[in-house]
Amino acid sequence: MTALAVAAVVAVVAAGGVIGGAPAAGADPVVGTGPCATDPPVEHESIVPEKVNIPVPYPWVEPVPFPAPEPEPVRVAQDPLPADPCRNPCPDLTDGPDLSPSGLSSTLGIPQIGLDFNPFVFGIPVAGPPEDLPDPPEQADPPTETAPTAPKRATPQVGAVDMVGKVTGASSTNRTDKRWQVNGTDLGIMWESEPGKVAVAFGDTVGRGFQPPGGQGEDWRSNVLGFSTDRDLADGLTIDTFVQDSRCHAAEVLGSRKIDNVEITTIPTSGFAIGSRQYMSYMSIRTWFSIPATWYTNHGGIAYSDDGGQTWTKDPYARWDNIFGLGKFQVASMVPQGGYVYMFGTPNTRLGEVALARVPQDQVLNKSAYQYWSDGEWTPVGGARSASPIVWGTAAEASVRYDAARDVWQMTYLDTLRTGITLRESDTPQGLWSEPARLVGVESYPELYGGFIHPWSTPDELYFTLSTWSDYNVFLMRAELD
Repeated sequence: MTALAVAAVVAVVAAGGVIGGAPAAGADPVVGTGPCATDPPVEHESIVPEKVNIPVPYPWVEPVPFPAPEPEPVRVAQDPLPADPCRNPCPDLTDGPDLSPSGLSSTLGIPQIGLDFNPFVFGIPVAGPPEDLPDPPEQADPPTETAPTAPKRATPQVGAVDMVGKVTGASSTNRTDKRWQVNGTDLGIMWESEPGKVAVAFGDTVGRGFQPPGGQGEDWRSNVLGFSTDRDLADGLTIDTFVQDSRCHAAEVLGSRKIDNVEITTIPTSGFAIGSRQYMSYMSIRTWFSIPATWYTNHGGIAYSDDGGQTWTKDPYARWDNIFGLGKFQVASMVPQGGYVYMFGTPNTRLGEVALARVPQDQVLNKSAYQYWSDGEWTPVGGARSASPIVWGTAAEASVRYDAARDVWQMTYLDTLRTGITLRESDTPQGLWSEPARLVGVESYPELYGGFIHPWSTPDELYFTLSTWSDYNVFLMRAELD
């Protein structure tokens, strides 16, 4: 069982299935949004799994090498896909008997209960393989600068919000289960990786044997990365390629130890490009076994790629440690604009405020060059601890975009108290930010989370991705804006 399967039972709130709710009254199931007539309908409601494995953690002491071993990545080019999206390019890999449990539910709809014993590791640090570290960046000395806040904008006016199509999994526009063995995944974080191309990063991913709710199944990868050139989003988001490590198999691009209470997984949180270099912010998850509505991180960090996103390096110095669980930039959304890269960050929970930092775009990996927004000033004094909230409340997994057409900043996030994905706007990164407008809530999509903005949204249409714990896949949404 993967970490997500564990989390599905003991901490749905902590690991992805954050908010429950009843289906919308009279709501029709979404007919299979994939291209094939045989696609089954997708119903967004809490489901009772056929089998539930109750995790039973037990203490385990073992030596853990530091630094972590980093195997050399294997990459293979993607073969051309069939023109017919209903044609399976790799039937030898993805057809045949599934590994999912079947026929286990009783006639009363009560799942079969099992126990799954998992070690909760207390690691003894030991010397790992020699690490060829680059020299640390030169110490910077940024000034303290005052800056005004803008008047609060009016609350965004949101019209109809509709599902456009299913992005991942069976019955999806992209048939990712057949083309890349991505049967279940979440998030769908997007950024323009180069002119005319958008990168799409997903979280914990499973292949055959996928069994929702949550990411239960085989072939667990902590994250995968696809690319899209699709500009016509009205009929769904088409993914052209994934980073692959074998034929028809999406590769894990940011490695993780997969040891509970040391590092169970590594999750992307945002991405951006400066010139030919790609950057991806991520969070190193120590454990999903935390108090409700939280998970616990080791640190938030930045990785970079100089080969178009095929391979990534976690920078050893661009990290914000989660000291005593109080780190403010564990889940970050980073946006380049006007010579700076702005970093919007939240703690390792879904219950924290949004803080803000900035850095010159040629110093992204130099932690000492960051200034933090603190009570009307950009300052390095006090580091991340000094950052004051720009958005109060229960914000989680913020996604921020600068709308150049209107010279306006947009922020979406999961608002736990408002039980939905909300949208705020501001004329400056530091605010003042508008009151939140609710885009979509649990009455329509129970157990929803995510809400990541597509960079090619327009002033009239906001496209964003949505995940639900019951489906454990990603959907493209469209909101009309006035």
